Amino acid sequence: MTWSMMLAGLTAGLLIAAVTAPVGVSGAVFLLPVQLSVFGVPSPAVTPTNLLFNVVAGPGALLRYRREGTLYGPLTRRLVAGTLPGVVIGAVVRVFAVPGAGIFRLLVACLLLPLGLWLIARTLRKPARQLPAAPPSPRTVTGLALVVGIVGGIYGIGGGSIVGPILVGRGMPVTQVAPAALASTFATSSVGAAAFALLSLTGSGDIAPDWYLGLACGLGGLVGGYLGAHLQPRLPETALRLMLGTLAAALGVLYAVQSLR
Repeated sequence: MTWSMMLAGLTAGLLIAAVTAPVGVSGAVFLLPVQLSVFGVPSPAVTPTNLLFNVVAGPGALLRYRREGTLYGPLTRRLVAGTLPGVVIGAVVRVFAVPGAGIFRLLVACLLLPLGLWLIARTLRKPARQLPAAPPSPRTVTGLALVVGIVGGIYGIGGGSIVGPILVGRGMPVTQVAPAALASTFATSSVGAAAFALLSLTGSGDIAPDWYLGLACGLGGLVGGYLGAHLQPRLPETALRLMLGTLAAALGVLYAVQSLR
């Protein structure tokens, strides 16, 4: 790992986290294609490297949300309770069931494309003149967190980056969902990274994270996440949702084409 690559990772982590932290996304969901295409991180090591990014970058945004008094609450506890066991299951599946790069790219495409299109549709849809939808029940939130925790363990995004947009789409305010989703991502990424480290002792191949790259990207994300959380009240939410949805959909199409080739 050269100094120029570490600087590039630091910059990428900072920019991505600054844009995604205001809506409760750690940024790892968009860092993964950069690792694959730019830095050439092998599979499945790219997944624990992404989790390592979340562990290092997470405290930046969480510290800011804690100062604002929006970090702690029942939603945070429910998300963590569901995603923690899910990310361990996902790590095992990632190592033993889908180690191939082609299958992994297809899985990424199946995740990003519908999520991006859904975010765009929810943002552009004109609000109907009716009562707001009732928030999901606590059991539904925990069950959903378990499912996205498994997907997050496979993909390397901790889980909160998926459940956050879903809850916002169900009508919950971003100011409530964002801190809980990031807290869930940080907790599950810590457990997921440890799970991959243990699995690397029992298997062969590129299972352990790229420590230098993960730390470099994470340090950038630490600063970017703090800045993004600080700017949340000043940023246009509609523009951020459209940008995230468009980027996710575009990356999904790209990986779908590559996996089919």
